[in-house]
Amino acid sequence: MDELLMATEPVVEKYSDLTVAALGIGTVFFGLICIIFICMLFGKIFSSVSAKAEKAKTAEPAPAAELSAEEKGAVVAAVSAVIAEELGTDVSALRIHSFKRI
Repeated sequence: MDELLMATEPVVEKYSDLTVAALGIGTVFFGLICIIFICMLFGKIFSSVSAKAEKAKTAEPAPAAELSAEEKGAVVAAVSAVIAEELGTDVSALRIHSFKRI
């Protein structure tokens, strides 16, 4: 009868604390290394896409449209109105000395 009871007991393997710690640390570092490689891969992908966009941007020069005197006056009036509105004053109280195209 004792033989029968001994055979039915579950077999439990015990790992040492060092083995469990090594497996945990190994898993974490493996995950970190995978994240590094994924970041490097995305960096290569996005840099190639960015380089293609830069080439396309430099290939098409933007047309430099020159404004007429009437259009320049309209731009100055619009900007003056916005500045006066933000400052809470009248447009006649503003004194604009110059405009520079940036």
